[in-house]
Amino acid sequence: MVAGRAPAIRLPERISEPVVNEPTAPLNTALFALGSFWRSEAVFGCLPGVVRTSVGYAGGTRVNPEFRNLGDHAEAVQVEYDPHMIQFRKLLDVFWSSHDSRQIFGQGPDVGNQYRSIIFVNGSEEARLAAVSKEKEQTRDKSTLVTTEIQQLGTFYLAESEHQKFELKRSPSLLQLLGNMRDEELTRSTVATRLNSYTAELCPPKIQNQIEGKISEIFRKGWPVLRDI
Repeated sequence: MVAGRAPAIRLPERISEPVVNEPTAPLNTALFALGSFWRSEAVFGCLPGVVRTSVGYAGGTRVNPEFRNLGDHAEAVQVEYDPHMIQFRKLLDVFWSSHDSRQIFGQGPDVGNQYRSIIFVNGSEEARLAAVSKEKEQTRDKSTLVTTEIQQLGTFYLAESEHQKFELKRSPSLLQLLGNMRDEELTRSTVATRLNSYTAELCPPKIQNQIEGKISEIFRKGWPVLRDI
């Protein structure tokens, strides 16, 4: 399926009933900074056990930062996950494999303090796991230093709505299949979290193909709202 293609399917302007059931089990929260949050959010969305993701600002001192006025904050991704299905250690593995932790003052073409690499930890056990994983990453190549900071979790400021599920919002047809959710619903939707990764082609191949098949089936049968994947 082509991400930007608008299929010939008629939908109401907005579906008022919930598209997904909210999880009832207690969730853990992890927070990472690994470059531009537009792409970074999609890195985690397809992991089994991840319930939702959102983007925002953390690691600085400015109160109520905004995208055009971050101060000393970094762009960050908040990951809410079921600890019975995925562990913090696995999220760390994904964090390290998804960016260049040795690049100074930016990521790829994005240059600036807001793109620095940070693991935010909540408590001594997460701090220990983060430190062990950083040491392991450093031993892979000792010719350059890993620049990643490890910080105790402070205030996370949710970013403006236009930055949430950025990759998904580039696909109007998928937004339509979700029933044209309001921004706040889209931010908290588990299905939208999955589709954000799918649109960025960051899901594992098996999951990517499963989602592709589900979407194709909906188009074929004409069922208008994608409720689960």
